[in-house]
Amino acid sequence: MHSLPILIRLAGRPVILLGDGGAADAKRRILTRAGARIVGEAADAALAIVAIAEDVEAEAAVVRLRARGILVNAVDRPALCDFTLPAIVERGAVLVAIGTGGASAGLAKALRQRLEAMLPADLGGLASALFAARAAIKARWPEGDDRRRAIDAALAPGAALDPLSAGAGARIPGWLAAEGRNAAVEPVAIRLRSSDPDDLTLREARWLGGADVVRHAADVPGAILARVRADADVAIGRAEDVACDGLVVDLRFAG
Repeated sequence: MHSLPILIRLAGRPVILLGDGGAADAKRRILTRAGARIVGEAADAALAIVAIAEDVEAEAAVVRLRARGILVNAVDRPALCDFTLPAIVERGAVLVAIGTGGASAGLAKALRQRLEAMLPADLGGLASALFAARAAIKARWPEGDDRRRAIDAALAPGAALDPLSAGAGARIPGWLAAEGRNAAVEPVAIRLRSSDPDDLTLREARWLGGADVVRHAADVPGAILARVRADADVAIGRAEDVACDGLVVDLRFAG
């Protein structure tokens, strides 16, 4: 990754904003939406945005701010940025951020527009309803791994809480009250057809994203392994050598 994506709570916190004109106005609007307190260069702050049009003046401001240990975003100057501001899709509690590391704001905007059309207006309601139901979900599935698998299954395409379907939050009580237990988790094998992660089927991508354990051949490329969830147990080897109650994926090339 070229950057570490993080979400920072700025409500009431100072952020330095330097510059005038359209670029500065746009950053002022987004900072105001986030609740930040916009201040001048002399103020104490951890973050700063430099939206100065003139190159020499902007570069000098960046040098001064960095000398104070302040992280800086320099508008339209990716080489001077310690952090970048992504394109944002907002659905209540759900924020989707699309960043290109400053490579192309146009590309980030195009992706945001696609996602805007895909994500239902009440998606934030699903997030809030899941938060409100945490105690009930934990009571239904006391074990952490069982709980995670149950939630993953409920959020899958076409399932009870499919986040791309409208009204999913209202279906949480029915999902919790449903009779029966989750089916036993069986190991799965993914046989790669190429080194391109875009060639994974939707089901294979979901398996990698939900796996507890992944065992793979030494020649499986990092681009494929990057699709595995961050806290999974991933190592070279064979799934048959793993004893695990969760989802185990065996990953290697076909043939």
